[in-house]
Amino acid sequence: MERKRICVIGAGTMGSGIAAHLANIGHEVTLLDRTRQEAQAAMERAKRARPPHFRLEGTAETIRLGGTDQDLGAVKAADWVCEAVVEKPGVKKAIFSLIEPLLGPEAMISTNTSGLEIGTLAEGRSESFRRRFMGVHFFNPPRWLKLLELIPTPETDFAELERMTRFLEESAARRVVLAKDTPGFIANRYGMWCMYWATSCAEALGLSVEEADLITGPFMGRPKSGTFRLNDLVGLDVMEDIAQNLMTRRPEDPRTSRFLEAKTVRALLAKGWLGGKSGQGYYRREGRELMALDLGTLAYRQMREASFDSIEALKREPLGSRLSKALELKDPVGEFLRRFLPPALAYAVELQAEVSHSPEDFDRVMRWGFGWEQGPFELIDSIGAAAVGLDQAPFYEGDKVRLVAGGHAPLKVEPEFAPLESYPMLDEREGLRVRDLGDGVHAVCLTTKLGVVGPPVVRALHGLLDEGALDRFVLATEGSCYSVGFDLKFFRQAILDKDDRAIAEAIESLQSLAMRFTSMRSVAALHGWSLGGGLELALGCAAIAADAEAKIGLPEAKVGLLPGGGGTAQMRSRARPDAHGVADMIVALTEGKVCENASEAMAFGFLGPNDLIVEHPDRLITDARQLAKTVEPTSRPWPEVTGPASGIAEKALKALQAKGELTEHDLLIGEKLRNILGKSDSFELALRKEREAFFSLAHEGLTLGRIAHMLETGKPLRN
Repeated sequence: MERKRICVIGAGTMGSGIAAHLANIGHEVTLLDRTRQEAQAAMERAKRARPPHFRLEGTAETIRLGGTDQDLGAVKAADWVCEAVVEKPGVKKAIFSLIEPLLGPEAMISTNTSGLEIGTLAEGRSESFRRRFMGVHFFNPPRWLKLLELIPTPETDFAELERMTRFLEESAARRVVLAKDTPGFIANRYGMWCMYWATSCAEALGLSVEEADLITGPFMGRPKSGTFRLNDLVGLDVMEDIAQNLMTRRPEDPRTSRFLEAKTVRALLAKGWLGGKSGQGYYRREGRELMALDLGTLAYRQMREASFDSIEALKREPLGSRLSKALELKDPVGEFLRRFLPPALAYAVELQAEVSHSPEDFDRVMRWGFGWEQGPFELIDSIGAAAVGLDQAPFYEGDKVRLVAGGHAPLKVEPEFAPLESYPMLDEREGLRVRDLGDGVHAVCLTTKLGVVGPPVVRALHGLLDEGALDRFVLATEGSCYSVGFDLKFFRQAILDKDDRAIAEAIESLQSLAMRFTSMRSVAALHGWSLGGGLELALGCAAIAADAEAKIGLPEAKVGLLPGGGGTAQMRSRARPDAHGVADMIVALTEGKVCENASEAMAFGFLGPNDLIVEHPDRLITDARQLAKTVEPTSRPWPEVTGPASGIAEKALKALQAKGELTEHDLLIGEKLRNILGKSDSFELALRKEREAFFSLAHEGLTLGRIAHMLETGKPLRN
C-alpha cells in the first residue's frame, strides 16, 4: 500500500474516525480542529470511542494534532486534504478559502459530507481547485464500514477522479461507489428512508420493537440490529437531520412525506432520548439488563424474546425463496413484509437513475454500507418482480445489468476483490472444497459451520495431502469466519464415553497435519474468528495472511484444555526469546489469549515477520494467493532461553489467582504449559509433552464442566 501524508481538517466524530482509520493503516496523518486544544480534546474522545477507533493504543500518538488558527502549514505537505468539518456549507467554504493558497499542485482535495451538494461547495474556488475537488462520504464508524461514496462534480477532472478512486481502494482499504451529486447521495436518500419506513410500518401494525427487529434482521437478509437497534446505533438526531434535509431539498418527491409517519422518532427526540449516545432510545440498559421501549406507551419494560413459527420454518431457505413465501403468510411476518417490501423496492426503482449510475452501484451501497445480504435490485430478481407488485424484467442478466433508464451496462470486473466462491471448484469431500486460484495456487477451503475442525475434516485434509496434488495452496474457509476451533462436541462425547483412543488419535492427527503444512508451500487466510484448532493449522503453514480485523487466539484454557494440535509448541518459537518473553506466553495461554485484531496479534506473536496483515477487507484471498506464489517452507526454531521462565510464570500465575482472576484448574493448565514451554529442549519434545498434557486435562472433571458450559451457553466458565 502506498503511504501518504494526509491532513484531516475537522476533529469531530467523523473527522477523528477518518484520521484513526488512516493512521491504523499506516499513513502519516495530521488532524486539525479550530485550535490545538480542541483537537487534543477530540482525540481523547476518539480514544474512548466504542467500538474502538484504534487497533493499538499507541496509534493515536502517531497522529499530529493542531489548530487551523496556527497549524495550517500542514496542508502544504499533504498529499490529500480531507475536510470533515461540521455539515454547514458556510463553514466548509470558509475552510476552503483558507487552505486553497496552501495546497500543493498535486494534492487531492475532498469534502466529507453525508448529503450536502458538492458542486455548490466549490463555488468561487480556482479552476485548479475545482478540477481536483470531490465529495467523499465515509460511513460511521470509518474503521469498521468498508463503503465509501465518492461524488464528483461536473467540473471534477476524470483523471483526478480515477486517481482518488485508485488511492481509496488500494491505499485506504475502502470499496468505492460513484454516486451522483444529489441530496443524500444513494445511502442516505434511500437507506435512511428505509429505516423510517420500517419504523412506521412496525408502529402501524402494533409490533413490539423485539418483533420488528426479529423480522427485519437476518431473516430479511439484514444485520442483527434489525430496525430499532439500528435506529439507536445511528442516533435519532442524526436520522432526523438527514430526513429534514431530504424533505427540504426534494419536496417534489412524494415518498419523502413518509418520514413524517414514524411518530416515535419525534416523540423520543422530544424527550432527548437519542439512542446509544444518550443511553436510551428504543432500548435502554439498566445495569446488566436490557430494557425495551413500548411503542404505544413510550415506557420501558423488560425485554421479551420474540419468536414466530414462520421465521423458524423458513429461515434456512435462500433469501429470495423465504421472502417470497413469507409474503403469503397470514401472520405478523407476512403483514409486515406486504406493507414494507413493495413500496421499498418500488422506491429503489424510482430513484436509481437520479442517484446512481446503475442498479449494481445502488445494490453495492446497500450491501457494503448497510450490511444487506442483497441490494434492492438483487432482491427484486430473487423474490420475483411480480411478487412485490412490479412489472419489471430481471435486472441482472449474465454479465450485464439492465439500467432503469434503458439499455444495459456490463457488470464490473474486479478480480482483486473476487471472493473464494467465485473461483472454479476442482474437488469436494467431507468438510472441504478445493478451488483453483490460478497461477498454480489452489485454495483448500473448509466448508463446515464456522470453520469447525473435527476428525472428519482432519482425515480429509490428510487424504488430500497424501494424493500429492497440492504444491502451493491457501488454507481458507468460505464462511463468515476462518474457524472457531476444534469440535468441542466430539471431545465432550469422547470424554463421556471414556474413549481414550479417540481423544489420542484426534489430537495426534491434528498435530501431525499442522506439521505437514510446515513442510509445504502453504498460506493460511484468516478472517473473523480465527481460534483454537483452526489457528493451530494456520500456525503450521509457512505463512499467514490475516484480515486486519481478524480475532486471533488460542482460548483452549477457557474450556479447561491447552492447545494440543501443535499450537503450544508453535508459540514457543513465536515468544520473545528471553525468560520473561516465554513466561508472558505461558501466562497468556493460561488465560486463553485472544487478540482483537491482526495488529494486536502481530504485536503479541500469533503473527510473525513472515506473515501479512491485509488491510483491505475484500483483498484477503488475492493477497494470500500472491503470498503463496513466493512462500517457501520454513523451519520452526527452538531458541535457547536463559533464565527461569517457568519460575517467573509460576509467580505471575499465582499473583493472578490471588486477585481472583484464575482458579486452581487454571493453575493446573498453567503448570502443564510451564512444563512444555519452560522445560523442553526441543520442538519434538514439546510436541510430545503437549499431547500428554492435553490427554491428561481431558480427563479432568472440571474440563468437562467447562466444555459443557461453553457448548450450552457460548460463554466460558472459570470453575
